[in-house]
This record gives sequence, C-alpha cells and structure tokens, in this order.
Amino acid sequence: MNKKSPGLFDTWQRQINYFRISVTDHCNLHCIYCSVGEVPFLRHEDILSYEEIEKVVRAAAEMGINKVRLTGGEPLMRPDFTELVRMLARIDGIDDISLTTNGTLLARYAYELKEAGLKRVNISLDTLKRERFKRITGLDKLNDVLAGIEAAHRTGLEPVKINMVPMPGINDDELVDFARKSIDDGWHVRYIEFMPIGIPNGEISGMITTREIKKRISVLGELEPYIGLQGSGPARYFRFPGANGTVGFITAMTEHFCQSCNRLRMTADGNLRPCLLAEDEVNIKDTLRAGAGTDELKRLIQQAVNMKRKEHNLDGKIAPVKNGRPMCQIGG
Repeated sequence: MNKKSPGLFDTWQRQINYFRISVTDHCNLHCIYCSVGEVPFLRHEDILSYEEIEKVVRAAAEMGINKVRLTGGEPLMRPDFTELVRMLARIDGIDDISLTTNGTLLARYAYELKEAGLKRVNISLDTLKRERFKRITGLDKLNDVLAGIEAAHRTGLEPVKINMVPMPGINDDELVDFARKSIDDGWHVRYIEFMPIGIPNGEISGMITTREIKKRISVLGELEPYIGLQGSGPARYFRFPGANGTVGFITAMTEHFCQSCNRLRMTADGNLRPCLLAEDEVNIKDTLRAGAGTDELKRLIQQAVNMKRKEHNLDGKIAPVKNGRPMCQIGG
C-alpha cells in the first residue's frame, strides 16, 4: 500500500481532492446550452481508454484525490461504463464515486451501477413539460428521465440531485414548479446559473441570477440554510419549512466560489483542465501512451493543479467564451 499523501494543494493553498472526468463527448440529447451536435465528435482513438483513466485516477489518489465524478457528454452511452465504475471503486483512497447524467438511460443501468460502487447521481433536467423538454433537448425523452430518477431512488443512489439551468423565456416560468418538488416529492433541486462555455447558442439571451431565483420561489415560504446534504461541490443548500427535499444554488457567475475550489478536471481526450472557465490545459494522454510511470503522471497532475488561477475572469455578464471547448468535452 502506498504511503498516505499529505494532500494535493495549488499555489493558493487550496486543497484539491475532487476529480471530474469526462469519459465521452457523445450524447443522445442535443441541449441548447451544451453545443452537442455543433462540433464533430471525438474519434474513439482520441478518447482515453478505461485503463488509461484508471491509471490517472490511481496516481491522483496517491496524491490525495478521494472523490471522483464521472461526466460526459452522456457517460452511460459509453459501452461497458459500469466496468469503469468497478475499476475506480477498487482504487485505494477513492471513497466517493458519483455520476452526472441526463437520466435517459439510468433506469436501465441504475442497479448494476450501484453494485459496481457508484454512490450517487446528479441528473440534468430543465423542464417538467414534455413538449418543452423536446425543444430544449431535441428529443422526446422526459418520461425516460423521470423513470431514471425513480430508479436512482429505488436502488439507493442517494442523494439524487436534480440540476436545472434556468434560461430566460425558455424555462424560467418553471422555477417555482421545481422548488415545489422539494416540498411535495422530496427532490433535491439545484439551480445552476447559465455559463457561456464553448459555442454560443442564439436561443439563450441573458441569465437569471440566483438572487432573482430566490425572489421568485419565495412564494413557497422562507428558505432556511441546510448543511446536511452530502456533496463535494460549490452548491449552497436551503430548505423550505417542513420539506424533505432541498433547493441548492450554484452561483458560478454572480458569486464566485473560486476561493474554495477543490477540483481538477480531465477532458474526454485526456487533458487536465484546472478551471472550467479558463482554457488552460495540460496534455496527459500523450504521456500515458508513451508508457509513463506513476511518478510522471503525478508530475503532470501537480503541474495542472499549480496552474489553477486565483479566480476566473467572468464577471456575471453573458459574453460567450469564444473558440473554447464545448461543455460535452470538458465534463462540466
């Protein structure tokens, strides 16, 4: 067994213990804010193999990483995805493996994912209306997502968190409907401020701030701070009086949480990305495929962590990041 690491820190003395990994850029939906379908998909040979991902995670775990989130694209589209979960769950030091998914395939795989070692899921859902779902995602799959949510609860992938991106004139009239779900059905709803990443989409104009969201959903009662929900990310959680569920807010644009950032990302094609909202990257794939050992991988991981900026440079205005990667390759 490897000697326990004292921890992985950046130059700002933030401890990095959370690794977000995009396993594919392919997706079966075409959400208007994600740009899937507007850029060519990566070739299979350009995407890291499961064995390569495992090797990087093993090195990161020896440095102090203990939480892994698997993202996409849509991770469940990748063949034998459950096997990757099983491989990562065997790594000494990794004590939490979670998944971000659009939920359309989750009912099919929830049980085997739980058995393989997956702890919990976040499910992207931006509307509760069937026709609107089709407009936002391009496909009529709302019922599949709802079935996935039920399957996640049934198999114990808890807490199940529902991620909603409010968009002006598109779905912002459902803010209260989602919040009510936390009261009536015990949902853990998270509102995520729209982030202008990758190729801009003309359908989305402006942003609804967390302050505005809180104001609108206040018709349901006064929110109380809540600290009992498990998680490794930046969301701040609240609960309505008497509710079993919660509402959370991710304020990437209006209230930076950079000072407490604990994460490193790896893109589907094998680049370490220190910040979601900056284009800095460190290529680890070429080193992997040249036969590098663990020490060399650790050096690249530390190099990427040292590149983390004090804070991102977006100021709450919707000014799209031009020539950047689409969200599906970064992994969110």
